[in-house]
Amino acid sequence: MDGVTYDTGALIAADRNDRHMWALHAGFLALEVSPTVPTPVLAEAWRGGPRQASLARFLALCTTDALTEEQAKAVGALATRADHDDIVDVTVVEGAVRRHDAVVTSNPTHIRKIADAIRVRLTIETV
Repeated sequence: MDGVTYDTGALIAADRNDRHMWALHAGFLALEVSPTVPTPVLAEAWRGGPRQASLARFLALCTTDALTEEQAKAVGALATRADHDDIVDVTVVEGAVRRHDAVVTSNPTHIRKIADAIRVRLTIETV
C-alpha cells in the first residue's frame, strides 16, 4: 500500500464526525500519507454550506484526484468489465489500483466486486 483513497462513505462518515473515520484519517496523516479523494467522490458527498464545516476541515488535508479524459475512459471500460453501473465506485477502484492505494469505504462489497473483475486485491477498510 502506497497511499489511501477515500470513497463517498468515508467522506460521509467524516462529515458526521464518526470517531473511527477521524482516527483512521489521523493515522494516515501521522504516517505522512495524504489521502486521495477522487473528484466524483467529492461531488457525491459535498452539499456545501456551514453544515459541512467538519468535512471541509477533513478535506483540507486530502489530495483531490481530478478525472482526466484518459482516466474517464479507463473507468468506463472497467465499469463494463465489472458489470457495475456506479461510476463513482469504479472511479475509486481505478484510482486506487493506479496509485497502489488502500480504500476506505462504507460499501466494501461493491469495491471488492470491481477489483475482482480485474483480478486485483485491494486492502479495504470499512467505516
